[in-house]
Amino acid sequence: MDLRDRESHQRLTESLRSLREELGIREQFPEDVLLEADAAVAAHTLPSTDLRALPFLTIDPPGSTDLDQAVHFACREDGTAGYEVWYAIADVPLFVRAGGTIDAEARLRGQTLYAPDGRISLHPEVISEGAASLLPERDRPAFVWHFLLDAAAAVESATVRRATVRSRRQLTYAQVQAAIDAGTADGQLMLLQEIGLLRIRQELDRGGASLNLPRQEITYDGGGYGIVTEPALPCEDWNAQISLMTGMAAARMMIDGGIGILRTMPEPDDGALGKFRRQSEALEHPWPAHMPYGAFLRTLDVTVPRQLALMHAAASLFRGAGYTAFDGEVPDAVVQSAIAAPYAHATAPLRRLVDRFVLVTCESLCRGSEVPAWVRAALPELNALMASSNQTASRLDAGAMDAVQAALLSNRIGEAFSAVVLQGSPPAIEDAPGKQAPRLSGTVQVTEPALEATCYGELVAGERVTVILLEADIARRRIRFEVKPTDAPARGA
Repeated sequence: MDLRDRESHQRLTESLRSLREELGIREQFPEDVLLEADAAVAAHTLPSTDLRALPFLTIDPPGSTDLDQAVHFACREDGTAGYEVWYAIADVPLFVRAGGTIDAEARLRGQTLYAPDGRISLHPEVISEGAASLLPERDRPAFVWHFLLDAAAAVESATVRRATVRSRRQLTYAQVQAAIDAGTADGQLMLLQEIGLLRIRQELDRGGASLNLPRQEITYDGGGYGIVTEPALPCEDWNAQISLMTGMAAARMMIDGGIGILRTMPEPDDGALGKFRRQSEALEHPWPAHMPYGAFLRTLDVTVPRQLALMHAAASLFRGAGYTAFDGEVPDAVVQSAIAAPYAHATAPLRRLVDRFVLVTCESLCRGSEVPAWVRAALPELNALMASSNQTASRLDAGAMDAVQAALLSNRIGEAFSAVVLQGSPPAIEDAPGKQAPRLSGTVQVTEPALEATCYGELVAGERVTVILLEADIARRRIRFEVKPTDAPARGA
């Protein structure tokens, strides 16, 4: 769906601007930060280790300019069945002086924020989209991870060092998937698929889980806003497995070294698991008693309404994620339960604050050197900084999506739409005499246009329903539906 109505477009622009103000988002970089960034770029020198002969490539969404990662694959040449993976990650610390103005500003921001009306970067563009970005045919400094994998793609060894690299190709996920599907992919992309599928098997074997919900993105082409909803491509999963492998190696390196910061998440409790099992039975896709929930989630087809509702219900199993820092004694809780292993954020330093500290820690440990004092000093505060930033990012994403959806539907009040119930209404609760009962509501996925929204009425998860649009308030960033009492035809039916 697309929005080009001038009046609605203007109200949406105002709503998005108001959202940024409400969240206190820092849009412009102070002059001293920009000056320090220019000076850092002008003064930087490339690492002496030269890996430019390796034909790295990047895979990102179309139009990306802040490229954190580049990858190169090969079969092992030591006579052993298996693979070698080189994973280059942008050397942001080379441009960010500890205790400097860029460092201070990055701590206030926490991460790059993505809004429909523009990106709010973690670092000045001269760094994030210029000298540090792994753009094609440019010599760039990087932290290069080198993995030796066995024939099943299990990690036998992992090291990281600073080096100069040169990416040869910038690809999109759609290009990669199209080449794979057409049988025209080169050896590099075929190895991505081969290793990615083996790493998915590794994930299942250790009891890991991925929540592969359909991707919903706001688009803007300069003339109008739109929302695109589509399932993730298989190659996105394969590529993500390389990042997960790197984060797991970083976590293991820091645990062995007795210093670092991990991304942790507790196991879902028995109550959450029991509720999800009952939901699977109610939605007629029961979770087998002896199947790990990660393996079960990979059986779900999100194009089937009841299974889409079940995938949304699985989100209740992925809660409580945070960061755990340590320097000396390793904490007892070091596992990220969805990954089913210790894990760290290490692969997106252009876009996420904590990764810069993880990379420097791992490179120091791998080199047998002391972790810098500025890293040690920052570890205790990184959890709070990232928690605050993640909250802002979540509120921005949700608010922007609500605003765009309201704008796209603002001229369609009273129309009927086909939908699938994602979250049913809670059981009715008897209220005290004289007290008005709360209105029953749940969450629905409207079929066309594709969007999620609150809906009033008695709802049962997984059922198809017809809903009426009651409200589409752009300024308040809110849409509301109610169940249609009849079976009259609806749009998207």
